[in-house]
Amino acid sequence: MARKAGHAGAALRMRRSEAELERAFAEEVSRERTRRDSLLRTTEKRTRKRHVERTHRKGSLRFALLVATLIATALIVSAAMFATLYLLLG
Repeated sequence: MARKAGHAGAALRMRRSEAELERAFAEEVSRERTRRDSLLRTTEKRTRKRHVERTHRKGSLRFALLVATLIATALIVSAAMFATLYLLLG
């Protein structure tokens, strides 16, 4: 009889430890899911920030090219105008 009681106690301990393992596993899964979600949000935020920076940098470059083109056009037109005036009046 004592042997059966010992066997029942071992089975109860095993069930308890199995339940503890399952609970620990569930907690670990929950922590991992939370961590994964946090990493995903961080990654998405960083991607959006890089996209905004890249767009801003491209916009600044395009603006500088536009200004340079306008200045070059003004210089070329002025030079052509004065050359034409020199030829007409000279």
